[in-house]
Amino acid sequence: MLELNIQSKEHDEARQGEALLLKNDLLINNSRKLYIESYGCQMNFADSEIVASILFDYGFETTATFNDADVIFINTCSIRENAEQRVRKRLTDFKTAKSQNPGMIIGVLGCMAERLKSKFLDEEKLVDLVVGPDAYRDLPNLIGKVEEGSREVNVLLSREETYADISPVRLNTNGITAFISIMRGCDNMCSFCVVPFTRGRERSRSAESIVKEARDLFEAGYREVTLLGQNVDSYKYKADDKEDGAVISFANLLAMVADIDPLLRVRFSTSHPKDLTDDVLYTIAKYSNICNSIHLPIQSGSSRVLDLMNRTYTREWYIDRINAIRKIVHNCGISTDIISGFCTETEQDHEDTLSIMDLVQYDYAYMFTYSERPGTLAAKRYEDDVPEEVKKRRLTEIVSKQRGYSLKRLESQVGKTHHVLIEGFSKRSDQDFCGRNDQNAMVVFPVVDSYKIGDYVTVMGETCTSATLIGKIIE
Repeated sequence: MLELNIQSKEHDEARQGEALLLKNDLLINNSRKLYIESYGCQMNFADSEIVASILFDYGFETTATFNDADVIFINTCSIRENAEQRVRKRLTDFKTAKSQNPGMIIGVLGCMAERLKSKFLDEEKLVDLVVGPDAYRDLPNLIGKVEEGSREVNVLLSREETYADISPVRLNTNGITAFISIMRGCDNMCSFCVVPFTRGRERSRSAESIVKEARDLFEAGYREVTLLGQNVDSYKYKADDKEDGAVISFANLLAMVADIDPLLRVRFSTSHPKDLTDDVLYTIAKYSNICNSIHLPIQSGSSRVLDLMNRTYTREWYIDRINAIRKIVHNCGISTDIISGFCTETEQDHEDTLSIMDLVQYDYAYMFTYSERPGTLAAKRYEDDVPEEVKKRRLTEIVSKQRGYSLKRLESQVGKTHHVLIEGFSKRSDQDFCGRNDQNAMVVFPVVDSYKIGDYVTVMGETCTSATLIGKIIE
C-alpha cells in the first residue's frame, strides 16, 4: 500500500542545513561528473534540470556518457509497467559499469522511488540511494552519506516544495525551447493513476517566480516556453503579501507570461477537461504568441468507464469543452490520451471511444492499453478483467483510426502558410530545418541561408506524411 509521507517545513530546513555543512567538502573535488537519464512525462525531464542545478552548486558538471560519471541518476516514471522494466534493465547496465568503477554512485529519482525503494536498495542491490520528487534538495547530503558507506533513501513528500527559487540547468537543450514547471503534485484521484501518491498534493509556484524564469530564458535567447503541470488549469496562486485577496488563475498566468515579449511563444501541458475554462480559451485567442494547441486527455469515450476512472466528467461534458475550443480558439490543434481495456470495459464502451475520436478528429494522441499500477484506487477496487488480447485488439483499432485522423489533419494544412519557430535541423538531414507550427505539428523545410535556428519563419505547406508537414520558407 502506498502512503503519503508528508515532510514538514522544519524537517526540510534541518535536512538543508545538513547539506550545507557538506558543501565545502563536496566542492573540494570540483571535477565530479553527473549523468542523468530521464523517463516518462515532461515533468520528469524538468525535474532532472532542477537536480542538475542543485548539484551544479556543489561542484558537479554533467556528462553525456554514463561510464564517465561519478554519480548516475535515473529519473523514473511509474505510469506504465514497461517503464519499470526499462528502468530495471538500465540499472543493470549501470551496475555493470560500477563493477569497473567501485566509487560510482547510482541512484533512482522520481515517481518509482517510493514504491520500489526496498527492491532497488535491499533485494536487488541495484542502487545506492533512492530519492523522491520532493527531496531533491537533500541530494548533496545523501551523496555524502553514501560516500561514507551507507545506502540512503528520502521519499518524503512535501506540502510546500515547488523549487521556485532554483534556476534549472537546461539539459540536452537546443537553446530555443524550454520547460517551466508551474506547479507540483495532483489533487485528482484518477483511479488508474499513481501520481497523487508519488508526487503528493497539488501546490502552485508563485507567479512572480514563473514570470522571472520565463523572462530570464527569453533574455538568454530562448524563444519558446512550455508551462508544465499535472493539471495546469487548476493553477492558483495568492501571494502572502497581497491584501486584496486576489488569486492568480491559470488564465492570468498565461497572460503574464505572454506579455513578456511578443517573440516569446507560449505552450502548456496538461489540461484537465473538468477544469478547462472559457477564460483560458479567450486568453489563448487574445494572444498571438500563445499557441493554438491544447492537450485534453479523454482516456475513454464512455461515461460509465470515466466514472470508474474517477475522471469527474462525462462524455457530454468533454464534448462541451471541445465545442468551446472550436468556437473560441481559431484553428486549434487538439491532442489527447486514450486508455484501451480499462477494468470492465465492454465492446460498447470501446465503440464509445472510437466514436468520440470520430467526433473530435484529434491531431495526435498518446494511446496505451491499461496497465494496473499497484496502490492505485483501481487496483484496490476493480479486477483487471479485460483479456490482454482484447486490450491489444482494441488498441490496434484506436491506433489505426488515429493514424488516419493525424494524416487528415495534416493534409488540411497543406497549401496554407504556417508561423514556425526554427528549433533545429531535421533528424534526417542537415539540409532541412524543423520546427512546430501553432497547432504543434512538426514542420520540415529546406535550409535557407538567411535564416538560423531561433528565427520565426513563414512556411508554405506543400505535402505531408501522417506525422510531419513538409514545406518551404516563403518571404
